[in-house]
Parts: sequence; structure tokens; C-alpha cells
Amino acid sequence: MFNVGRQRAQHCGGISRRELLRAGSLAALGLSLGDLLRLEATAALRPNAPAKSVILLWLWGGPSHLDTFDLKPKAPVEYRGPYSPIATNVPGIDICEMLPQLARRADKYAILRSLHCESNDHGIAGTIGLTGAQSGAISLSGQTMPGDLKPAHGAVISKLLGFQPTMPRFVTLGGHLHQGHRRIAGEGGGPLGTLHDPFRLDYDPEAGVKIPQLDLIDGLTPDGLASRRDLLNAFDQQTRRVETSAEISQLDSFYQQAFSLLTSPDARKVFDLNREPDALRTQYGRFRFGQCCLLSRRLIEQGARFVQVNWSSHVEPVEDTGDGGWDMHDRNFKQFQERHAWMLDQSLSTLLDDLEQRGMLRDTIVVAVGEFGRTPKINHKSGRDHWHHCYSALVAGGGFRGGNVVGASDKHAEHPLSNAVTPADLFTTVLDQMGIGTTQLTTTGLAPLGTPIEDLV
Repeated sequence: MFNVGRQRAQHCGGISRRELLRAGSLAALGLSLGDLLRLEATAALRPNAPAKSVILLWLWGGPSHLDTFDLKPKAPVEYRGPYSPIATNVPGIDICEMLPQLARRADKYAILRSLHCESNDHGIAGTIGLTGAQSGAISLSGQTMPGDLKPAHGAVISKLLGFQPTMPRFVTLGGHLHQGHRRIAGEGGGPLGTLHDPFRLDYDPEAGVKIPQLDLIDGLTPDGLASRRDLLNAFDQQTRRVETSAEISQLDSFYQQAFSLLTSPDARKVFDLNREPDALRTQYGRFRFGQCCLLSRRLIEQGARFVQVNWSSHVEPVEDTGDGGWDMHDRNFKQFQERHAWMLDQSLSTLLDDLEQRGMLRDTIVVAVGEFGRTPKINHKSGRDHWHHCYSALVAGGGFRGGNVVGASDKHAEHPLSNAVTPADLFTTVLDQMGIGTTQLTTTGLAPLGTPIEDLV
């Protein structure tokens, strides 16, 4: 099923060029004329890099590391919770009994058990996780952290790989991240410009794939876009007298992307999950997160290079009781058992299998992580609160060593015991696996935010 939204627009009479371009869906892609005229040549990446794509499963809200990948069965009951560890298919590695399918696939991934960051505020930690730095982050109370906001990791990849006319490089599945009514900073291009913001999609179990960035003007269908293109062509004949050929060429390339995504049957096939075998869709899970994981694989196949799957979004998804994702301050264990555990287990396991069977896992990195962990000590509401001092991530594919545990936490999983690393270190390692190192980053005025984690490779 394929769903294209709608938006209202004013009558065309007397509209400006910017408004006309908005009608042509360029502005719906988040592009301004200034963005288009500031395009730069693609920077060369390190040849023979082991990875070419990234799927980030962003477990918004902060999963409990003690209830997923770093159980402490010998800790007091007020720490360890009700779950027991189970053996995986790699001797010596145990994970939570609520994740049996992932336990059978431990040879495909590494577990990072020593992550930590600077804040337990969703707004700040979210920005740290998405950009590698807290500069420019906005706390839930509205305080802005000093320094300039950094680009999202997907935006860096978009910038260095360059524009692709048939498929956006950076795609996010899910609405803008927010806590309450405050958006999280750092999801887009930042200093690289809106040109490198993510192209947004989402999935609704009833409506199917939704493409809010290709909303159509009231009353217009994709079949009616030909007349709009004719109108734009006529308008451009007049403006070519005052604009350079280079400006027009760049402008046309981005208009062509918007137009092709709306009208080309080949371009739109990637969004049609009905083209997948029914059994495979069921394997992924007939819920939002599962179908978004499937869509992420389809997007990577067609040329997207960084796909972020948000567990939670603006619209209340089936797998969440609101928009807090894994933010379970109360009834943590009830919600974990009823929704989060089996959904993550099923969808992530199927994604790893699907990528491997298609020969894609060797050059596609899969990262599953949130902005922080949860308090090792259970609170009085049978929940766990925010905990940024130590948490876990799962990393697979793209040349990373499977069946591997990197770092360790202390006896209560409160602090790293060895090999303490940051989100900046993790994503510096991811970028390095894609051939994006110091040389490539400095060509665009950026610099590595962290140090590659050698034990992951």
C-alpha cells in the first residue's frame, strides 16, 4: 500500500519562483534555492572500504542495558530484574531470555557494553547520539548547549557521497524526534545545510508507506503532474535570461529527483512493500517497526546509504504507548514483555537474516542503540530511569567482527569497567568502515569527533 499526503496551497496567480518550486515539490524536500546553488563536488572516499551503507535502528527513549544485552544475574534483585540470561550460539556470550531469536544469531553481531555519554537529558543525549557532540543540543527545559550544532551522521555521508538523482542518500523512517512538544536537535544537515537533511518516510499499518515530504497540493494527483511540469518549463524559459546555465542545471537536477520520486513507476517501487513476499513481511513483523526495517533494506538496495529507523515518532505507533519509545519510567518489565522485547527480537533478527541471504550484510552496517540506558537500580514504580553513565549497543555487518563483546561494565552495570567509549567513538568507527576518515572529513570542514574502536573490527 502506498500513501501520498496532501497539503493546501494558494492559487497560482502571481506566485513567486520559490512558491512555484514548492509546488514542484523541491521545497517539500527541504531544499531552498540557496542550498541548490551551494552544491559542491563529491569528495572521494577511501577506496576498498568494507562498508557502503548504514542502517541505524534508533531505539528512542533509551533501552535498559540490564534487560537486553548486559544482564547481571549475580546482582541484588533490585538491580537485576526478573529476567535470566540465556546462552547464545557463541560460547561465553549471554543475552536476555526475552531475545531468543537474537541469541541464535550472536555470531552475526558485536555487543558494545561500555558506552557512556555526558547527559541523561533526552534532548542533549539524543543530539549526542545522532551527531556525536552535545554542542547546539537543546535540553528538555529549553536550554541550548554552547557551540554550533553538528550534522547528523547520515548528513555527513550524504555530503561526502554527493547528490544522487534517483534516490536520497540519507533517509529517516519516522517523524521528527521529540519529547513532549520539544523537538530534538541534530537530526539533519546542521552546518551542511538543509540539502543534507533526511528524506522522511513512515509506515502506518493501515495506510502503508507514507511520504510526507512529497505531499501534493490540494486536488492534484501524480497523474496530473505533467501539466505542472509544463508550467514550470514555460516559467523557466523566462528566468533563464537572468540565471546562469550552471544554476539552472543544478536546480533542474533536484527538481528531477522530486518529480521522479512522485511519478516514476521504477522509483516508486521501492516504497511498495506489497512487492515483498507475504511470508517475509510477516517474518519482519506486521507492525510499524518491523515493516520499517524491511523498508530500510529495500532503500539500501536502491541506493540510499544511511537509513535511520526511529522506534518512536510523532504519530503513535502500534509498538508504543505514546511517543516515548523505550522511556519506561514505570511498568518497565510489563511493557518490555508485552511489546518491546519480542518486536525488537523478531524484526532485528529478520533484518540480519535477510541482509545476509541477499549478500548485503558484508557491506551494510546495522547499529541498534538509543540515546542512553536505564538506571541499574529499579525505581519504586517498577521502572528504570535515565542512565547515561553506561549502556549497550548492537553492531553488525560492514566488516565488524560478529560473535564479539567489546568493553565491560562493573558488577551492577553502573559504569564501564573496561574500554569505555562514547557515541562519537562508535560512529567515527562506522564512518571509518565506510572509508570516511580524517582526510575525507576535513575536506568538508569537519573533523573526527571520536576515536575508532579497534576491537569492533
